[in-house]
Amino acid sequence: MDGFPVLRKKTLAAIVLLILLTGICIAAGQWQLGRAHEREAIHAARLAGQQAPPLTLTTDTPAGPEWHRASARGQWLNPFTVLLDNRNLKGQPGLWVATPLALQDDPGAAVLVLRGWVARPMPPAVLPDLRAAEGPVRIQGTLLRQVPRLLDLDQLTGGEGAELPRPFPSLDGVPPRMQNLSLDALAAATGLRLLPVVLEQAPTQDVGLIQEWPGPSDNASQNYNYAGQWFSFAAIALIAAAAILWRSWRKPAAPSESDAP
Repeated sequence: MDGFPVLRKKTLAAIVLLILLTGICIAAGQWQLGRAHEREAIHAARLAGQQAPPLTLTTDTPAGPEWHRASARGQWLNPFTVLLDNRNLKGQPGLWVATPLALQDDPGAAVLVLRGWVARPMPPAVLPDLRAAEGPVRIQGTLLRQVPRLLDLDQLTGGEGAELPRPFPSLDGVPPRMQNLSLDALAAATGLRLLPVVLEQAPTQDVGLIQEWPGPSDNASQNYNYAGQWFSFAAIALIAAAAILWRSWRKPAAPSESDAP
């Protein structure tokens, strides 16, 4: 009799833990379904943008639409070039080169262009001359809402993260290196009226830069597989809880002292 209440407590604890595990697994499966739906939406948006007529960027260009083909005419603002660090290409460390392009119809306005990738030089080697060609140019590419971001440990721990130097451009003319760059920060540092979009340059000849851009992951099948696994775990945990509950009900009660001969 002394052991029976302890057994019931253990049984109840096991059932509660299995029910909690069931809820956690269901929540994880639902999160994976949400990620799958997000990736399907990104895939649909990319297809729609690729099939839409190309846009010509002007000062009236609104934010987005993302993934549309677009072009812009103007002149490069080389002094305002920024290097985006930790951007790998096929496993090789490198940098993205981002330079504003002053628009032809309004030189006071500009669009930030991701011009391409360059390998990170190993000391004592230095970066090549990354200044773009002078004079009027026509740039073609794909529209983005912002510069694709990487995880910034400084911001994750509550810090400000790297900032553009003051003054900018710096007196030595060396482009600053940053992990992430926002349009607001660049506009504040340069005084430019930046369009609320970023142009990801299409493959072209630009001082040896490589235009191979890592698009967002839009393969939803993996998330559906993960969701199925989590829901399977939830079913297993729920069945185990039901089995324990059933056995505890079916187990005959321990005889009391009054029933003893």
